[in-house]
Amino acid sequence: MNVLRMQGITKWYPERDVLANNHVDFSVEKREIHAIIGENGAGKTTLMKILYGLEHADSGTVQVNGKQVTIHSPHQANDLGIGMVHQHFKLIPELSVAENITLGREPRKGGLFLNKKEALRKAGEVLENHHFPLNPARRVGTLTVGEMQQVEIAKALYRDADLLILDEPTSVLTIQQVEQLFATMRTLVAAGKTVILITHKLNEVKTISNRVTVMRHGEVVAVRETAAVDRTELANLMIGRDRLYQIGRDPVEQGEVLLEFRDVSIFAGKDVTPYLERVNFSVHRGEIVGIAGISGNGREHIEDAASGMEAVDEGEIVYKGVPTAHESISHLRERGLAYVPADRLHRGSNLSSTVLDNMIVSTHHDFIVGGVIRQRAIAEYGRNLLRTFSINADLDTPVGTLSGGNIQKVVLSRELSALKDMIIFSEPTWGLDIASSEFIYRTILGCRERHMAVLLLSSNLDEIIGLSDTILVMYQGRIAGRFTNSGDGAVTKKLLGDYMLGLHSDHQEAGVGGGFHEE
Repeated sequence: MNVLRMQGITKWYPERDVLANNHVDFSVEKREIHAIIGENGAGKTTLMKILYGLEHADSGTVQVNGKQVTIHSPHQANDLGIGMVHQHFKLIPELSVAENITLGREPRKGGLFLNKKEALRKAGEVLENHHFPLNPARRVGTLTVGEMQQVEIAKALYRDADLLILDEPTSVLTIQQVEQLFATMRTLVAAGKTVILITHKLNEVKTISNRVTVMRHGEVVAVRETAAVDRTELANLMIGRDRLYQIGRDPVEQGEVLLEFRDVSIFAGKDVTPYLERVNFSVHRGEIVGIAGISGNGREHIEDAASGMEAVDEGEIVYKGVPTAHESISHLRERGLAYVPADRLHRGSNLSSTVLDNMIVSTHHDFIVGGVIRQRAIAEYGRNLLRTFSINADLDTPVGTLSGGNIQKVVLSRELSALKDMIIFSEPTWGLDIASSEFIYRTILGCRERHMAVLLLSSNLDEIIGLSDTILVMYQGRIAGRFTNSGDGAVTKKLLGDYMLGLHSDHQEAGVGGGFHEE
């Protein structure tokens, strides 16, 4: 039985001259997990936004449970039993976890006033039932990226949707958390619900879905029973390749130390586990140091401290031989430190500004001569970056209208447009497709080959193992494991996951594999 049937869906954005959906037919059976895959810009998220009432189709019809409907808003979608977990979070930072989860369906006293106690109880119940270790009273603005993702999932589950759309839900989750999410999805399906999964991870498609729809350039190119198709065929359907890519690391001679953490501690408060506790490590020229860890165990604070965004309470951070305690972020950048943050939408870019404005925000002074802005030089500079970084956009396009991959490329173009000595990458491929991820990986390895120092912070163990020369695993603010990537494959994702969960903390060195394989 079809729980959903979309027929002839067409969506054109005239301001960008983009045909996002071109007469798309898409159907989902009741109690199935149906994956939608495709490159960034293939039209899959646009299709689901139309279903959820965030976008309106120019033509086509939608049937839910056999009845034709017109969905003008997410509220209408919710009333029809449709819920959506967005790749780019739709949360209000100033509100609590409970207030975000219950927003729009808040329990009230006398039908008028918000019942905060009941909201906390109901939100806490959802979080506990689905094993999300979050305090419902905590303000969302203080959460990590991974924790925000969990709030989004809990928000949809609270609404008890019969048809649940998950847009890249595992982007910042560990292997263990992904397994728990998949268990939750299976439980939901067993209870009669239906799940649509938008993902770029082909191993997820094979592991969890019953059927898969492949989109390319706004059109459906294939619908397959998942059991009858392998990852190579899916990759070929998505991007026209006959094999999955592989990235290997060539040997690079390491140079002097550029960044050092010396007994660095950041305290969370009295009688509370420190955010960071006596953390020591160094990053050399020509070296990629990868840091893995479950959200909330210190990885995010290493990102903030290394980039100059957060002060340390004890110890010191030394960059190019000089303690950074009294240096401004702008001064660190002038001394050759580049930074690609995990939060590319807010910290990494200004969504309302144009592509060109985002490209030159840190170098605009270079284009002013005698008080006159050299507009022609700025335009040529921007066009060169568009070509170099394969950015699919115009210079005057607002960054917020771009796909996740193109936003990340805009950030990269800005950070790498001038000669740098060191770069910090945090969650560099979160939510990106195969082609965009490959571009990012080659960029990271290119930095290493140019003898830059690279600090890589990621929840994706494939890229940590595939790219890093040295791997550090964080647990409760400390380095629980330290591994040298010698290329013998001795350390697996599961073993690193065990260190991330605190099951091991022996500080022994081991070799790991040196090639990246998309799964």
